Amino acid sequence: MLIADDIKLDYSDVLIRPKRSTMNTRSDVSLKRTHTFLHSKKEWTGIPIMAANMDTVGTPEMHMALSNFNMITCPARHYLRNHPESFGDEYSLCMMGGIDDIDVLKTNQHLYNFIGLDVANGYTIRFVDAVKRLRDACPDATIVAGNVVTADMTQELILSGADIVKVGIGPGSVCTTRIKTGIGHPQLSAVIECADAAHGLGGHIIADGGCTSSGDIVKAFAGGADFVMIGGMLAGHDECAGEVITRYYETGEQWFNAKDETYNPVVENKKFMKFYGMASETAMEKHGNHNNYRGAEGKTVEVPYRGKIEDTVKDILSGIRSACTYVGARHLKSLSKCSTFVRVNNTHNTVYENN
Repeated sequence: MLIADDIKLDYSDVLIRPKRSTMNTRSDVSLKRTHTFLHSKKEWTGIPIMAANMDTVGTPEMHMALSNFNMITCPARHYLRNHPESFGDEYSLCMMGGIDDIDVLKTNQHLYNFIGLDVANGYTIRFVDAVKRLRDACPDATIVAGNVVTADMTQELILSGADIVKVGIGPGSVCTTRIKTGIGHPQLSAVIECADAAHGLGGHIIADGGCTSSGDIVKAFAGGADFVMIGGMLAGHDECAGEVITRYYETGEQWFNAKDETYNPVVENKKFMKFYGMASETAMEKHGNHNNYRGAEGKTVEVPYRGKIEDTVKDILSGIRSACTYVGARHLKSLSKCSTFVRVNNTHNTVYENN
């Protein structure tokens, strides 16, 4: 048994200290980045934010909306197995499958700009061997592999053929891996350590999970992430899969019905949409992933219905631009060089958080 006693940090443990800036307006900031990948030698330019490959978020409708912002969508895995051609515009698509999907990824690689292998535990020899096999099968593809949270495994996957390593174990809003297993690593520290390891080899990383606001996305980029993947922040919109659920609540107030001279409770309705982790009971039942030795490591929740995704995306991007002006970063690429993290006990005032 070993104890690592150096301090590890999550997004909620830090703020970014502002610095004197010569920038005049948020419009001076460019959020586009250009990446050239180690093994494929391909180049990509866009805003490096990705919709997670989850059933409710990784949809064709989400892809259409995000591609207007030059952002990436990772389709839910069932599209790879059943309708791989559903999305179009391969430039902003990243299709990831499991270890058993190498053949179908090879067959359909022309439909996507990025392909990859996505597993909960990227630390097994079997997974490393699968990354090598995918690279051999698709020598010219830009390959994503994960998930891991440490520098050594980031390097292992890059040396095995991955161009981009997906970083994060358990930080997601509907992931219960840390609760069920006790396994994980604070996400900001994981991003910083894995980015340093990847960049030293010419590779890239995706910060996957744990972002609850545009400020968290900023911290991920400031920590060295080349891409940031979000799921819960995009849930509950028209572009998500699933129906809008209407629930009715009594407010505790009453209204007087003059016709029959009675007091009746005031009832309001609120709208929600279902959002669930890909290791939840809901996902396992939907995709037939049940077996005798595997339990759920995710949950199903109802999130407030929020209409079209466009306004949410604009709000996220405006927050990132604003952050760049606070530290003098004219380009998103410069954000990590311009940022100094400050450890804090509280990141914001919570007095009216529930209002």
